[in-house]
Amino acid sequence: MQTHKLTIKGTVQGVGFRPFIYQLATRFNLKGTVLNGTEGVEVVVNASKDKLELFIDTIKSQLPALASIDTLKIEPIEPKEFNDFQIIQTDSDGEKTVNIPPDITICKACEKELFDPSNRRYGYPFITCTHCGVRYSIIYDLPYDRGNTSMKFFKMCRACEEEYTNPLNRRYHAQPIGCWDCGTSLELVGRDAPIPTIVNKAVELIKQGKILAVKGVGGYHLVCDATNEEAILKLRKRKNRPAKPFAVMVRDMQMARELGEIDEDEERLLTSIERPIVIVGMRATRPTGIAPNLSRIGLFLPYTPLHLLLLTKLNRPLVATSANITDEPLATNRESIEKLNSVYDFLLDHNREIVNGCDDSVAMVVKGQTIMLRRARGYAPVKVELPFKLNKKVLAMGANQKSTIAIGFDNQAILSPHIGDLDSIGSVEYYEKNIESLKRIYGFEPEVVAHDKHPNYESTKFAKRCYVNSTLREVQHHYAHILGVMAEKKIQGKVFGVAFDGTGYGDDGNLWGGEFMVCDYESYERVAHLNYFKLLGGAKAIKEPKRVALSLLFECYGDEVFELDTPTTKAFTQQELKTQYIMWQKGLNAPLSSSVGRLFDAVASLTGVCQVMSFEGESGMRLEELYSDSVEGVYSFGYENGAVDILPMIEEIVKESSQEIAISKLFHTLVAIIETVYELYDLPLVLSGGVFQNRVLLELLFERFPNVIIGNRIPPNDGGVALGQVVAGKSSF
Repeated sequence: MQTHKLTIKGTVQGVGFRPFIYQLATRFNLKGTVLNGTEGVEVVVNASKDKLELFIDTIKSQLPALASIDTLKIEPIEPKEFNDFQIIQTDSDGEKTVNIPPDITICKACEKELFDPSNRRYGYPFITCTHCGVRYSIIYDLPYDRGNTSMKFFKMCRACEEEYTNPLNRRYHAQPIGCWDCGTSLELVGRDAPIPTIVNKAVELIKQGKILAVKGVGGYHLVCDATNEEAILKLRKRKNRPAKPFAVMVRDMQMARELGEIDEDEERLLTSIERPIVIVGMRATRPTGIAPNLSRIGLFLPYTPLHLLLLTKLNRPLVATSANITDEPLATNRESIEKLNSVYDFLLDHNREIVNGCDDSVAMVVKGQTIMLRRARGYAPVKVELPFKLNKKVLAMGANQKSTIAIGFDNQAILSPHIGDLDSIGSVEYYEKNIESLKRIYGFEPEVVAHDKHPNYESTKFAKRCYVNSTLREVQHHYAHILGVMAEKKIQGKVFGVAFDGTGYGDDGNLWGGEFMVCDYESYERVAHLNYFKLLGGAKAIKEPKRVALSLLFECYGDEVFELDTPTTKAFTQQELKTQYIMWQKGLNAPLSSSVGRLFDAVASLTGVCQVMSFEGESGMRLEELYSDSVEGVYSFGYENGAVDILPMIEEIVKESSQEIAISKLFHTLVAIIETVYELYDLPLVLSGGVFQNRVLLELLFERFPNVIIGNRIPPNDGGVALGQVVAGKSSF
């Protein structure tokens, strides 16, 4: 018999791990202790060699559903005497490295109790246990104990306290535990006063076509009846969201299949404990207002008891879209949601503080691969184990759109949930709050601050303003994109990276976005790119595809454009065409771009699909809709001295009589361009950038390059940039 200390790191707090260890030790008649520490869970146990091996093997093979082990360290220590096995007080000293548990869906046991009239928590909208419910969204600090969460303001009743302190109960140390007598409470507020019989009344109002703001886990949703076209259109008008698709929450898979075409992989995602929004094919019977001009729909299942109660009583799908003002972050408290009181008719609120806002995650499945489009609730914060050790603590500031931040230390990086676009004072304040939260929770102070090269990004300005005493490191945007995938996949050595997106500040001061680079963690070489073209009107061109297309027409035809009869030229008056031509000639407010994202915009304009966008990415989504797999062939393009000339393709598209053929051949041509540039290199092919959210392009690339590498845990969009910034230039860290 010898005394051993086990240090177990991973997702081992807030997931029922200590009672699991307690029950296992009791079963094996072992004596000792288990506690939560800043690094994970620490077990001290007296055991023979054989019994210790059996104990450890059983820990690994019978883990609680939500737990995961990164490392399990065993070391003999000075002999100790124990009379039994106990769960003892948390140790909060030392460097914090434990994983922050994410918010997850209600478990089956709690769901059963929720609808059991004999249970004391029958119908309680915040029922939870150790195996489910809120985590990250209520955490102030680590370790994950009730006193470090927003539940510290709720005093447990005697019945809840008995469950909370019993190691054999599934609610043992379930930090958000509560009931009708002592827990979180619900409130339904009209324009004037609270309303009684809350859930039933809320359902009645939704059936009447009313719009409700509903407080969830990491923020508020705006909800309405997804079968009521009038209610959907009212929500669009009030929120000034004319065309961007709405997500739809469904009660169960049966209801999901009534709206969407769902395969096994998509069902697995929909029913997972993370409960992301999953983009699937839409059945023709769906309400047209949910996703205008599109044949895909974002579906998700209820992940809180409140959602489940509403959908069960309503028995119809709900539009459930994030509650925020345009360019502002997700509303997370009464003050921020009341800014939207002109949008909703009633507010369904509760009194548990959201400490850390967290939007819904969004994902899709392409050829069996999960592609994250927004990594947030259920998945974040996420710890990424790095393929090497950092010598210094790194804070990565991310990008300006789809922003996330990351901290890196030792051989790991912690990537924040999706923060959003930094386009307003409110969004920048929310961004700063996320930085402070990660720093506070992990007791983290950076030695190196990595940021984007773009001088006007709010993330860059914040780094230079607030971290003057740290080492600042610029990381080129597209290089960070590729490094993010390399870090996720633990790739060592050089890769051939293809970074296609809307914009990113280049080393020459131009706007890159159609980049081919050979890189490793130390450096990169830009070996090819799309030839530059001018963005007429600068930032205006990002929202108006017709400006990008017109610029490319000027490149091809000069002043002959005035005589062309195309959807693009028809979108301007003759005077506007002449004014834009002068701007193009003189380069007035016309920055140079190599962006594939802007190329998508141009083709959308040239084919008459979209001249002005109402939301980001609209042109790419609309092009997806018109692709036909029956169309073959590629357009002409040039490639010489690392420059890809797309003008021959533009000229051929102008002459194309069929919208479907033009768009389908565009996708094939992009694959051919990648193939042409890549054929000289014997390196792993890595893809990243927002353009690779396009399902059609990804499917074609997966078919052409079966071994192509793309991120699955981090988004291809700018949500993965912070992870890449953490590992850039590793030798100097």
